[in-house]
Order: sequence, then C-alpha cells, then structure tokens
Amino acid sequence: MRILQIIPSLSLIYGGPSQMVLGLSQALASEGIDVTIITTNANGDQGQLPLTVPLGTPVRQDGYQVIYFRCSPWRRYKFSLGLLTWLYRNANNYDLAHIHALFSPVSTAAAKIARYRQLPYILRPLGTLDPADLCKKKQLKQIYAYLWERDNLAHAQGIHFTSEQECQISERFGCQTKDLIRPLGVNIPSVMPKLGQGRQKLGINEQSLLILFMSRLDPKKGLELLMTALENIYSDGVDFQLVLAGSNPQNQEYEQQIKTRVSQSVLKSRTHFTGFVEGEYKYELLRDADLFVLPSYYENFGIAVVEAMAMGTPVVVSKQVYIYEDIAPGGWVCDNQAKDLTKVLLEACQNEQLRREKGEKAQKIAQEKYSWQAIAQQMITAYQNKGKTE
Repeated sequence: MRILQIIPSLSLIYGGPSQMVLGLSQALASEGIDVTIITTNANGDQGQLPLTVPLGTPVRQDGYQVIYFRCSPWRRYKFSLGLLTWLYRNANNYDLAHIHALFSPVSTAAAKIARYRQLPYILRPLGTLDPADLCKKKQLKQIYAYLWERDNLAHAQGIHFTSEQECQISERFGCQTKDLIRPLGVNIPSVMPKLGQGRQKLGINEQSLLILFMSRLDPKKGLELLMTALENIYSDGVDFQLVLAGSNPQNQEYEQQIKTRVSQSVLKSRTHFTGFVEGEYKYELLRDADLFVLPSYYENFGIAVVEAMAMGTPVVVSKQVYIYEDIAPGGWVCDNQAKDLTKVLLEACQNEQLRREKGEKAQKIAQEKYSWQAIAQQMITAYQNKGKTE
C-alpha cells in the first residue's frame, strides 16, 4: 500500500501536527507501508529548507520519504504551486492521501486535486472544526468553508478526529461525513534521560517544584489562567519554578504579552522562558518536571501531555483537553477557571506521594494507549477500509 501524507509544514516549531505526521510515517514504514510526505519549506523562522538538498528532491529518512516544495507565491500561508503541480502529476501513483489541516490553502487545493484525480483521501482537521476555533475570523471562515471546505469534507473517505469529544463537537457545515476516530501517538525514548539534567541547565534547585508548560504560546492554551493560579499558590507559600517551553512564530505579539505579564508579576524570579525545545533537552525537561500543566480552552488532543505522561510525569489539564477522560488517572482535571486550577495545583503541589502514584499511572496509560506501534496498526486498518480498494 502506498500512502501520501500532505501537510503545509513539517517544522516541529509548529507543534503537534508536524510531530504527529513524522511519528505516524515512521511507524507505518516499520510495518511495511510505502509512505511519502509532501510539504513546503516553511519552518516558522527563516522559511528555509531544513535539509541541505534541492527542493523537490525526495529525501529518505526513518523508512519513508519526504519531498519539500518552495512556498510560492504566498509564503505566509505555506502555499506552494510546486507541491500542487507535483500532486496533480503523481496522484495516481498512490492508494490514499492523508491530508492534514483545514482552512490552509495548500491542503484545501490538495483535497480538490485528489478528488479530481480520483485519489481517495482522509482529512484531519487539527481542531479547526471546533466551534471555539471557528469563532476566530468567523465570517471569513464561513465563506471559505462554503466555497471550498464543505465539498472537501463531504467527499472525503474519512474525517480523522483524534478523540470522541472532538468528533462530537466539530462543525460539518451541513454535510454528512464519514468519521474516523484514531488517537495520536508519542515516541517513547528507549533510554530515559538522567534525572536532574533539565534542572541543571536552567539552574533550578532540587527543592523547588518544577512546573512545566510545554506548548505553543497561544491564547487558546490558557496561559493567563495558569499565571493567575500560580500567583495564587505562591501567596500560599508553595515553592516552585515555572518553565515555559514554547514560542509562537505566527503571533509574536502574544508571546511578548506573556513575557511582559511575567515581568510585572511575583512570578518574575520564578519563571524560565526556554523558547521552542526539541530532542534530548525536551525529554530532560519532561522527565524532571514535577507537574506538566496545560489548561487549554480547547485542545483536540494535546500530544505534549501524552509525552509528559510517557516520562512518568503527572499532568494537570482542563476538561477542554479532549482526551482528559482517558488520561485522568495520570493526573488532575480542572475547569477553565483560575479558582479551580488554583485548587488543583495546590493539591498536586502539596502531595508528593500522590504525584508519584499518578506519575506511575500516567506512564502506564501512555505506553498502553498511545504507542505509535499500536496506533500504526489501527491506521493501516483504517487506510485499507477507506482506500480505493474498499
């Protein structure tokens, strides 16, 4: 079976969506599936190709191949005429396309081309059908949806949701869809990082609790709630250090707002901004954290949450992180209110034994439910059922 993955950008700086495509492709390849990823050379900073090879040249890595195309003519929207031209010419060489992102011009056009070339496709909306997300630029999205995305949804072989709750609340713009619910996976290091490495790099002593937020710095992530709750527990005498690991190349104004808020708060001497982190350093921070916190207003999955769990770190999430019911034994769940988040953080911070117990449960849940090996098997079955050989 030959599978084509299509995504506007593979840069990890954009967070979970890119990471998911890479992890899934590697897992599929290990099961003997022929996988090709096509994407643009947008990477969130200088927009340069992250590999020293010519654009449009297939690059093999981890058993699959990636082809990067130049962003043109609209770099801001990660659009590529070259990618779409290649897709038109090569669509018949594949059994199925898995297209990631809605309301992204290159993904929208790719779905139309796939349909024209009779290439079956699955769409993964990445939370863009969530009513809360649709409120942003609402009128423009309504027009965009009825002109283009509605037909793309209606003719897809499947709409890939990553949780039951995401599926239930998502807008369909009046059309009938074939829904496919499959979670995402995480890569679990074969060797755990040595404890204390992340703390040492940031100068955090062993006595202070390390509270970790690792995600894109975006208004939907509930950072203001977290700031308020942490100010509250500070006044109750909790000794902690906050690590904000993330950035937002598409909303640097908001990133600066958060830094200004911290600089004017009692959190100033207790907060560490690392920017975007990856690789060994990311796992060191996840391993050293006493708590991982993500109080999002809406989150269709939350891959960093599961990564923290895989490291044995208990988590604090809001009920708007849509996998919260499945992961609840591995941490604490709260409402999107500063008062409730404060209460939960106090309980978590003041009970070391409970944190340890929940961390052990978190690791077990991650290993059993969110390993790429298990999810790859589920996706292969879905591909076989949704593909043109169905």
